[in-house]
Amino acid sequence: MFRRGESVPFAFLADADRFRSNVTPPPRAQRSAAEKAGSALFGLTVVAGLVGSLILGVPALDPERQSQHGGPAAAESR
Repeated sequence: MFRRGESVPFAFLADADRFRSNVTPPPRAQRSAAEKAGSALFGLTVVAGLVGSLILGVPALDPERQSQHGGPAAAESR
């Protein structure tokens, strides 16, 4: 079988760990107080929604509460 002269088919990939760019990214713009408050309000809204769904959903999944009310309505029709 024919073998190539270079050990790595793409020699530039082997040299990529030694490459250092001299291009620096632009500085990040400072967020205003309104943007920070908006982000905090959005985060609080998401957390409040999750907590509210747990508060409303966990009692509905309790099997003891379902048996107190006579069970599902479909079982009564049999």
